[in-house]
Amino acid sequence: MILVQSKPIRTVFRWQAYIIAAMTVIAGSLWGLHAGISVFLGGLVSMASGAVFAIVAHTGRARTAGSALRAALRAEAAKIAAIVLLLWFVFTTYKEVVAPGFLLGFVVTVIIFSAAISVPDRQ
Repeated sequence: MILVQSKPIRTVFRWQAYIIAAMTVIAGSLWGLHAGISVFLGGLVSMASGAVFAIVAHTGRARTAGSALRAALRAEAAKIAAIVLLLWFVFTTYKEVVAPGFLLGFVVTVIIFSAAISVPDRQ
């Protein structure tokens, strides 16, 4: 099993998990089971694509600025591909998806992922 070694990424995954759990419970209790599941799936799509980004970025051994940029672009391309495939999968297989809830969960976790840059890398 590949574990994410980056402290900022691990921290952000933890933040995402806490927020999406709270949002799932709130949406499920206010708007029903399918809304809660939709919010959870939206967050899961974002978290899974973030994991793809972290794994691809980690496999790129940057020795120069150019190779670091190529690794970052490869990781971002892999993340976008994962997002597109997972969005397609959810919307085609889960017929009761509540689109606003799904997109809310997705957008909130994407915003939280962008906060990884603000987390210090010290152990």
